[in-house]
Amino acid sequence: MKRNSGSLIVRFFKDQSAQMLPIMAFMVIAFMSIAAFSVSIGSTYIQQHELQAAANASALAGAQQLPNATAATAAATYSSVAGDNNSNSYMKGVTMASGYPKLECLTTLTNMGVVCVAPANANAIQVKQQMTVPILFGGLFGGKSTTTLTAIATASARGSGATVEPYNVAIIVDATASMGGTDSDSLCSSTRMSCALQGVRVLLQSLSPCNIALSSCGAVTAGTNGAGNVVGSVDRIAIFSFPNVSTSTVADAYDCSSTNATSEPYTFPQAGLTTYTPLNSSTYEDVGFSSDYKTSDTAATLNPAPKTSSGNNLVKATGGLSSCTAMGNPGGEGTYYAGVIYAAQSALVAEQAAFPGSQNVLIIISDGAASSSGKDNNNNNEMGSASTTASTYPATKQECAQAVQAGKDVATANLFGNGAIPTRVYSVAYGATASASDCSTDKSPTITPCQTMQGIASSPQNFFSDYTASQGGGACISASRPTTGIPQIFAIIAGDLAVAHLIPNGTT
Repeated sequence: MKRNSGSLIVRFFKDQSAQMLPIMAFMVIAFMSIAAFSVSIGSTYIQQHELQAAANASALAGAQQLPNATAATAAATYSSVAGDNNSNSYMKGVTMASGYPKLECLTTLTNMGVVCVAPANANAIQVKQQMTVPILFGGLFGGKSTTTLTAIATASARGSGATVEPYNVAIIVDATASMGGTDSDSLCSSTRMSCALQGVRVLLQSLSPCNIALSSCGAVTAGTNGAGNVVGSVDRIAIFSFPNVSTSTVADAYDCSSTNATSEPYTFPQAGLTTYTPLNSSTYEDVGFSSDYKTSDTAATLNPAPKTSSGNNLVKATGGLSSCTAMGNPGGEGTYYAGVIYAAQSALVAEQAAFPGSQNVLIIISDGAASSSGKDNNNNNEMGSASTTASTYPATKQECAQAVQAGKDVATANLFGNGAIPTRVYSVAYGATASASDCSTDKSPTITPCQTMQGIASSPQNFFSDYTASQGGGACISASRPTTGIPQIFAIIAGDLAVAHLIPNGTT
């Protein structure tokens, strides 16, 4: 009996057939915890990625609005905070950190030509979003049960180095007698013509003559109408003015002489042509489309070629070359500018055909008071062959309304050679008044110079007004972009011809 009893006890302690059960139970719990922890980490990684993507989108949306005062609002609208455009059910409890979106004026960008101007006075915007998420079983491993995710993104305003496509830019400058008057605006304080050309130079400095990767744009080839271009040109700019000047003296606009080109009665190019040809030995085009305005994309100054050399005419005409007289305002005729808008558009169409994939831009700066009639300084009929009874182009009635219609024509898709992408039209009202008497030929309906310039622009955002200029009386203010000062306005336009882009968060 003892032997049998001992065998039973031995067999009991030696039998291990059920000992794996508690071990397996522990291992299942451990594996499940690890799996849950891994899923939690994966989920956190995805949420961090989405939070960063939303922060990037938010910063870019805000930067695209700079320098408008709406930049911070736009950035907030595209955040992933509940109710905003990038929120979703997978990301709950996202908040915008205190003090953000933050507008910044970064020296690095200023040195690149991306200036800080009113109303935002910033050239970059930074977004910081936060979100607290749970970590399943995190406490079991000695960690936290929650973690806070943070995403920061900084975006530069549109400007130098961000260009996405080549541009053909036709700049129309009012060269009538009124532009010879002094602008008492503290932002320029010179003749209105000089201030206008200063703005054009700001634009030239911000555009790209050739690929940014090139240390030099290379040799310049002379073209027609004083143009000069480099191989592989990117942004090409031409200068137009009104009234017409004679084709025999147009070089006076860029030959550094103190002589003005000779003004001529207005001509009326046919709307919708695919190339611009001067009429009656007079032209609206002072300098043809050129890309020799800088020696490289990153050059800190405009082309410094001396006045005795050939080429560089765009810089010479706009007053960008030291000791070289810029183009003047010959005056001699009243103000009428529907014709020059159609002339510039025809030239743009031809340029776009020569450079497929490029986009056309037209910029006009004027006080907007079209009321030309009668005799010019040489006793010629300043309105030439225009109808004296009709009110549509070309005619001596409803002249301001004709300019508005011309602007609408060239900014309409599939009209006048625009194709699917219409010409982008900017108008800069320089001292424009809000008095219908300054559009004296417009009787039914009446219109003011301010309304005229606003109507020419292809969108409200493309209308600017230097309302502090001495002539305007301060009543013509752009609701969308109330920036004043010609240099500042052209800096904003330059920014428009590029896209906002992300930059390192530590940029100063």
